Amino acid sequence: MSTYTETEVPALPSTSVPVQTRSERPASTDVADFEKVTGREAMWKYTPVAELLDLTEGSLDGSTYDYEVADTRGIRTSWVPRDHELVGSAGLPEDRASANAWGSFERALLVELSGDEHVDATLTRASLGTTPRAAHTIVSVAPNTHATLVLENRGEAVLSENVEIVVGDGASLTLVSVQDWADSAKHVSAHFATVGRDAKLKHAVVSLGGSVVRLNPSARLAGPGADVELLGVYFADAGQHLEHQVYVFHQAANGKSRVTYKGALQGQGAHTVWIGDVLIGPDAVGTDSYEQNRNLVLTEGTRADSVPNLEIETGDIMGAGHASATGRFDDEQLFYLQSRGITEDEARRLVVRGFLVDIIQQIGVPALEQRLGEAIEAELAGGARA
Repeated sequence: MSTYTETEVPALPSTSVPVQTRSERPASTDVADFEKVTGREAMWKYTPVAELLDLTEGSLDGSTYDYEVADTRGIRTSWVPRDHELVGSAGLPEDRASANAWGSFERALLVELSGDEHVDATLTRASLGTTPRAAHTIVSVAPNTHATLVLENRGEAVLSENVEIVVGDGASLTLVSVQDWADSAKHVSAHFATVGRDAKLKHAVVSLGGSVVRLNPSARLAGPGADVELLGVYFADAGQHLEHQVYVFHQAANGKSRVTYKGALQGQGAHTVWIGDVLIGPDAVGTDSYEQNRNLVLTEGTRADSVPNLEIETGDIMGAGHASATGRFDDEQLFYLQSRGITEDEARRLVVRGFLVDIIQQIGVPALEQRLGEAIEAELAGGARA
């Protein structure tokens, strides 16, 4: 499977030339190559950049940290140096926060998944503290390995990080990133995935906690027959900002991708952002792609930004499309439930739970699905009390 080296990405321009296509976005590991973030940039215009200055402009603690790993059969973790062969194999920073984290980490956490039997593992971080931090994680899945990895994020954090995901030929990985941070946490993360020949990646993002969370997954279908499913579910409360910018690059032929993100918003100042970019390259004949985002507004004073984008550079594809919608409760659903003796508050909870659990049930980890369902119930109950 091919790797993603610095020579294969666009060089940073010497003059200010507008980016014409998603693949032309400049990439660099040097934070000095990126201008200071003002909020006027296309990739930052929806983000409360003033709240992230520690991560975009400040110095970051790049030392190692404590983590826990459950279900260790088939998984090996280790701290590796910056010059390890897998560092930079899945992607490179495309914004200042990502580059700042890249230049600051001392050692990368390498998570290796392999084995003849299905590998199930959970890696938890819960003691990062309030000092601005940088982190770099590499998830490497050996060819023909089938694995599920849950990345649990809890507690306090002020974190900028890069996560590289390398899925070998014929392998299958379900990776779930859970943002269940403390209320004051700030988290900026770029996930870079490269998927090999006849390999499959299911990447699921669950964002519930934190003051500002900006998690941007990108997936490159590098080998023929690659299959990518990007799922996301989020619930924003009053004053909370949850942002996801998704990028799918069909580089090789006969690839398939599905992107489905759903979110709910309640409380004054709750803000969610979803931007979906799909690029079907000139060699990606036979591509089958579709992306969608749905947002459910529960109260006044919220804002949901949703921007789907699709670029096609070859006409020989199976199909491609996108959809986006933001709306309130379906009155007919509420009437149906109330006509059967269910109170209005309970009917609303049932509708929201069904809306979001539709994504959660696709994760494929029963214990996690149950816990996330309970977390959504707690979010709804908290909103009702407020």
